[in-house]
Amino acid sequence: MSDFADRWVLVSGASSGLGRAIARELSDRGARVVLIGRRRDKLEETAALCTHAEICVLDLAQHDGIVPAVTALSTRLGRLYGLVHCAGVAAVLPLSASKPERMRAMYDLNFVAGVELARGLTRREVLDEAGGSILWIGSVAAHVGAPGQIAYCASKGAVTAAARAMALELAPRKIRVNVLSPGVVSTEMSEAQSSKLSPEQWQRIVERHPLGVGRPEDVARAAAFLLDPSSTWITGADLAVDGGYMLH
Repeated sequence: MSDFADRWVLVSGASSGLGRAIARELSDRGARVVLIGRRRDKLEETAALCTHAEICVLDLAQHDGIVPAVTALSTRLGRLYGLVHCAGVAAVLPLSASKPERMRAMYDLNFVAGVELARGLTRREVLDEAGGSILWIGSVAAHVGAPGQIAYCASKGAVTAAARAMALELAPRKIRVNVLSPGVVSTEMSEAQSSKLSPEQWQRIVERHPLGVGRPEDVARAAAFLLDPSSTWITGADLAVDGGYMLH
């Protein structure tokens, strides 16, 4: 059962992959979704899969524009209920290649942009007066290290730590904050990453998932559960949706 009842949920990174799957799942459960991304053509493809969708073309690397964009959405659509920050970037960066500007670009999108979206959503004139729900898409990389993933692990670790603090700070306003930590999911991003590995290296990663590599729909269903207004007593959680990856 679902209780979104036409509530508006912002979905960043809705152009493809996990963001598209989550937007579609939320729409199927009765939510109205705001699709956030840089490419209008890709957002329109996602919108065609949803019942009630609005498109917001926004470059999340330009932090100064995020809060005003969320405020403008609320002015046009009415009060907003939720946010799921799916937008992110992953790259293989060994220590020798982890220059500050490359690490900062990853941190800015994976973490800082999500904070700005949450800051915009939680303004009192924007958020639903009854409260709301914020979901971060984290990663098993916040908990398990991997060679060449120093910057990515750090950015997702920041997500996990910040979500706990945010959950405590916003609880008095009935705003829940949770994290989903997926393992490897079959998306365009993971395929791009796997193409840089040898077949043997990729097979070792696959074998670390007892239930196999995931599908976007696996993550989308868990995301909808945590965002759902009926999940009233869940906040500060970090739910692994990883096919058993972290059991090792």
